[in-house]
Amino acid sequence: MRNIEYMRSFTFPVVIEKDRDGFYAECPALEGCSSQGATHDEAVQNIKEAIQLYLEHLEVNHKEIPKPTLIDLLTVEVTV
Repeated sequence: MRNIEYMRSFTFPVVIEKDRDGFYAECPALEGCSSQGATHDEAVQNIKEAIQLYLEHLEVNHKEIPKPTLIDLLTVEVTV
């Protein structure tokens, strides 16, 4: 457990999609960092935990924490 005076906060964009099994959550800035949940709220809590564990792993291994590179988030309509 880390000493509270050394804790830092980070903000990362997360993508959440509904699928047939519930909700899928992904953090594009952290390669391979994803989770899921039966509900939207559960998926959000699970991806927060996944991000925290991912960042802790980077710090323990003395690796740099990537900065989010998301430029825009939008939906587009396409006709086929």
